[in-house]
Amino acid sequence: MKVIEVNNLSKEFITKKRITKPNGKKALFKKEKIIKKAVDDISFSVEEGEALAFIGPNGAGKSTTIKMLTGILYPTSGSIKVLGLNPSKERVKLSYQIGTVFGQKEQLWVHLSAYDNFKFFGSIYDIKKEELKKRIDNLAHIFEIESFMYQPVKSLSLGQRMKCEMVASLLHNPKMLFFDEPTIGLDPIAKETLRKLIKKINKELGTTILFTSHDVGDIEEVCKRVIIINNGKIVLDDSMRNLKYHHLNKKIVEVNLKKSVKLEEKEGITILKAKDTLYKIEVDMNKTSMEELMSLFNADDLQDITISSTPLEDIIKNIYRGKDE
Repeated sequence: MKVIEVNNLSKEFITKKRITKPNGKKALFKKEKIIKKAVDDISFSVEEGEALAFIGPNGAGKSTTIKMLTGILYPTSGSIKVLGLNPSKERVKLSYQIGTVFGQKEQLWVHLSAYDNFKFFGSIYDIKKEELKKRIDNLAHIFEIESFMYQPVKSLSLGQRMKCEMVASLLHNPKMLFFDEPTIGLDPIAKETLRKLIKKINKELGTTILFTSHDVGDIEEVCKRVIIINNGKIVLDDSMRNLKYHHLNKKIVEVNLKKSVKLEEKEGITILKAKDTLYKIEVDMNKTSMEELMSLFNADDLQDITISSTPLEDIIKNIYRGKDE
């Protein structure tokens, strides 16, 4: 069953700027209309129970798309169905079936306790008191927030607050959850905890997940399918397994040696930069290994080494340019 159906969706924003005269001065009353196409004729669908990453660089059109999917923005053209509803025309009805968690935007009242917030949201969604208490108790146990849910939200750590945000978004038993950068600003332990909870929601509750993030770890661990959007167009729609095999298994290794040496490239090993004793190397883990890289120089000459994944922004740019690295 398809929970999201998007067909030929576009969104244009119109702005105006003053016209510049031949003498270099700006006209007082005449303005030029500028049309910016934030989303450009995209189509995709999402099956019930999927965990989908919807990613792209800043300004790619992903936030605009999500706002149209949740009914916040009206599309310029095309059609959307979310859980069989038209978001822009049936937003109130849709709000009872979806939940949202935004890493950079709080939905909880910070001066109230998390528990009081839950009661407030329960009343918004017309949940009976007895049923609401059962749901709060159950979710509090799953997310392990019993020890701090009676404290004011403003006194909680970011990781604790994000757990409470997730509980609040699940109180009305939504069929679909939209996560927008939910792990931003979290420390590694809190990130890992939140990722596991999102996977648990998807697996045990069967909730469909649409997830945006610039963190490769989030996408790799939580999602099984990835849609990449750039300049308003979908440039890739593939499984996480294929994306990982072709792109995420590449590592960037920065090496600082005691003396300058001549490193020779091998299959799967590309020298990106070499300056004095500093070397930046790309290693394709599908074709070679770190042991093979280390064999290129004497271990006694090694002063420092840093290993990182290829930045997601670079992966997106390479895919958009049609570069198969």
